[in-house]
Amino acid sequence: MVSARSGQWFSFLACAMILLKAEGFFVGITYVENAVAKGAVCLDGSPPAYHFDKGFGAGINNWLVHIEGGGWCNNVTTCLDRKNTRLGSSKQMVKQVAFSGMLSNKQKFNPDFYNWNRIKVRYCDGASFTGDVEAVNPATNLHFRGARVWLAVIEDLLAKGMKNAENAILSGCSAGGLTSILHCDSFRALVPMGAKVKCLADAGYFINAKDVSGAQHIEAFYSEVVATHGSAKNLPPSCTSKLRPGLCFFPQNMAQQIQTPLFILNAAYDSWQIKNILAPGVADPHGLWHNCKLDIKNCEPSQLKTIQDFRLEFLSALAGLGPSSSRGMFIDSCYAHCQSETQETWLRDDSPVLSTITIAKAVGDWFYNRSPFQKIDCPYPCNPTCHNRIFDPQELPEL
Repeated sequence: MVSARSGQWFSFLACAMILLKAEGFFVGITYVENAVAKGAVCLDGSPPAYHFDKGFGAGINNWLVHIEGGGWCNNVTTCLDRKNTRLGSSKQMVKQVAFSGMLSNKQKFNPDFYNWNRIKVRYCDGASFTGDVEAVNPATNLHFRGARVWLAVIEDLLAKGMKNAENAILSGCSAGGLTSILHCDSFRALVPMGAKVKCLADAGYFINAKDVSGAQHIEAFYSEVVATHGSAKNLPPSCTSKLRPGLCFFPQNMAQQIQTPLFILNAAYDSWQIKNILAPGVADPHGLWHNCKLDIKNCEPSQLKTIQDFRLEFLSALAGLGPSSSRGMFIDSCYAHCQSETQETWLRDDSPVLSTITIAKAVGDWFYNRSPFQKIDCPYPCNPTCHNRIFDPQELPEL
């Protein structure tokens, strides 16, 4: 007998597959085998990997490099937990992934980038591609080599034609969105000098906020990530010369120094941040926030007040970057996390909009300098176009 919950799950999967058939397509995996000799490997020592759909027509020399998300591991125990999963080993990755949204190859669904070379880089280092520790403990066989993986993947793409790039975007979702911020200027330095290069961070603007118990949970966590992976030397010196390295994992402390144009796409009520920064399990031992975190509509008035205060803190962290005419910004009031990879949020008849503009149009207008876009939504629940999804199959592991 199938339970009601299982029935709902199968119905969801069936709908998702129908939508994917209509709006997306599958792309095979490529392993960067020659990276192993350079020590540029995943947590378990396996080679890095990506999925590559070649550009065509007018987009043949345009490149979109999109970094997968997946949280972080902050010590040997949590890194061992992911070592033998897709987030730590290319051996465990599926051979094909779906491309949709910003990675779609159909003009209808992705008018500005559909014919570009589109790459999804798999995430398997656990530190947003910043770590580089030479020593490998034989007892754990953990390799903290994310910075080497980053370089090896980009060098492989350059050899496959990106050395002729005329336009290039580094984008990413979640921990991949943080990667696109941390590596934005280094990406520009690696791509040919004459190319137009910009970066897009989707749900990558994680803020340093206290949790509901008053503890600095995410600050301590990030400090442990940076220490475990030896990330300090790969974080911007303009930040690490003034602050502790762990603080330089927060965009609010380092993104102001980025020279390359950056677009920040984020929900002001980022569902992952509310679940893991504002109300992580360790700060909510009795599970009082459980239903609220599942669906913002379930929140008690006092919880909603706390979430509205979190939005104000998020906007303050964003404002700290100062003004920039080259920066793009789409900050909606949805309860969501990552909006560029799925067709329903990137570009569809019912997609979220700000001032009638979809995310796809905002990003395209910004990249091609058709018009600037820097908009921040009014507070929840003011935007009826939001997709406040209760269940997200791509949801990151919780802290």
